[in-house]
Amino acid sequence: MSTNDRFNLSQEVAVVLGGTGGLGGAMAEGLAEAGAKVAVLGRNKERGEAKAKELSKHGQAIFLSVDALDQKGLEQAEQRVEKELGPTTILVNAAGGNQPAAVVTPENPMTTLALSAWKENFDLNLVGGALLPCQIFGAGMIKRKKGSIINIASVSAHIPLSKVVAYSAAKAAVISLSQFLAREWAPYGVRVNTLTPGFFPAEQNRKLLFKDDGTPTDRAKSIMGHTPMGRFGEPNELIGAAVFLASSKASGFVTGIDLRVDGGFLSQTI
Repeated sequence: MSTNDRFNLSQEVAVVLGGTGGLGGAMAEGLAEAGAKVAVLGRNKERGEAKAKELSKHGQAIFLSVDALDQKGLEQAEQRVEKELGPTTILVNAAGGNQPAAVVTPENPMTTLALSAWKENFDLNLVGGALLPCQIFGAGMIKRKKGSIINIASVSAHIPLSKVVAYSAAKAAVISLSQFLAREWAPYGVRVNTLTPGFFPAEQNRKLLFKDDGTPTDRAKSIMGHTPMGRFGEPNELIGAAVFLASSKASGFVTGIDLRVDGGFLSQTI
């Protein structure tokens, strides 16, 4: 088998939840370039339809408007994907983000952090960002005895970063859930892994990283000082890892791992 064959996804149907975002969109494009039929799922219809149109140059691609926390909507989306593209064999859960109300600051200390803000982070990142989609799309994979699920974690799941305690805890739970599912679903031919991006400027964190004039904030400078490669990541640098985990020919004996694409952030000490 050639290297190209190992990364050929022409027989696969990939669902990318959160594919309307920068990182999810890049991974969706990478899967499409590798030959997969791709369903982009998200809330933003304008961006979703534009992304599906962009992906269609590689093959079949559709956009389905759905909220990651809408169980019925996800069930309907799973049925539509199977009808229009075929049974889902790859699931990328890239929906998530930090809720501003849960950011811990001197003005909003941990002792007074609203429980509602904490729950919102867990709902978005754990329930909608992993649990519900895994249950709904995973059921079909188990039945067909084939599938690869990639849940998106965060470096803050390993080392809880300042300010974003609820997000960090929720992403740590995503890794734990993924390892549990990897063990439980391996006998059914379903692999479950996490992909941990380092710092990639995106809509959700741009205000924390850049001032209004585009210069880096003190937090961004601190991140760069803690990243051996000395820069932020580019969205397309997640593609290789995503395609590797998606391909059963390239990573057929890989399940339960956390693959880090972080420029060495989690390797840095002193």
